[in-house]
Amino acid sequence: MHAKDILIDGFGRIREEVHAAVEGLGPDALNARPGPGANSVAWLVWHLTRVQDDHVADAFGLDQVWLAQDWEKRLDLGLPRRDTGYGHTSAQVAEVRVDDGGLLTGYHDAVHEQTLGALRALAAKDLERVVDEGWDPPVTLGVRLVSVLSDDLQHVGQAAYVRGLTQSTAS
Repeated sequence: MHAKDILIDGFGRIREEVHAAVEGLGPDALNARPGPGANSVAWLVWHLTRVQDDHVADAFGLDQVWLAQDWEKRLDLGLPRRDTGYGHTSAQVAEVRVDDGGLLTGYHDAVHEQTLGALRALAAKDLERVVDEGWDPPVTLGVRLVSVLSDDLQHVGQAAYVRGLTQSTAS
């Protein structure tokens, strides 16, 4: 198995878990926050997808799906165009409201397709290419992709947990 195949599998697992966390939830459950400083399923899935979109597009020299395919307008969150949710305050998290889970999974699926396209074209040597000189040591493409995988898996796990909390309090 090649490294790109492992990455493709990993990003595919994120997609599966995003769908499992979102599908079947109505607006109240999507936007519910289990506590005043907690994140909602909607915010978590939007954020993990934005980070993947931003980081993969940057690393491969692609346009962000958020902007190129008008997901910014479709989701209409009223945020700055390039906002990924990084560093959001509790008040900013509360402002991210999505009433249609299909929009969240649709955006994620579009980002997933762009990610897969980029990964399928990878050669092993590409993973050694430096994509961010702002760190010591500089960040390679391989490290960046594993970082995105890690971040996305953590956030989708949080979304699944929030979904479970929301459903247990509703019944």
